[in-house]
Amino acid sequence: MNLVRVEVSTVSDLDTKLSGTLSQRPDALMLPVDSFLDLQIRKIIDFLESNRIPGMFADREYVLAGGLMSYGASISDSFRRGATYVHKILHGTKPSDLPVEQPTKFEFVINLTSAKAVGLMIPASILSLADDLIE
Repeated sequence: MNLVRVEVSTVSDLDTKLSGTLSQRPDALMLPVDSFLDLQIRKIIDFLESNRIPGMFADREYVLAGGLMSYGASISDSFRRGATYVHKILHGTKPSDLPVEQPTKFEFVINLTSAKAVGLMIPASILSLADDLIE
């Protein structure tokens, strides 16, 4: 497997860099958590679909939009934990007295339609590990 790092900072840069990766014919694309990339979700998914490239993401929203799979912290669980902090603060706890927490719940999501579209057969042993399967 060949790892190629691509840095993107503008929308036009995204188009150029994505197209540039095709010359290296990547086996897959993996995107980090990034608010700029989150705003470009449709463009990224369209690129992957049109070039039959599987994508791995940290956020389930990409999988719901058509990406292959994601593994990352559960956003809904993080919001629930945040609500607990708000509750404590509203009842008098000083924010500086609250500990910093790391995510404790992670989710693995697979889009079966996307897997079929890129020609991947995902083994049952992997499917059984998924928290959610999108069809």
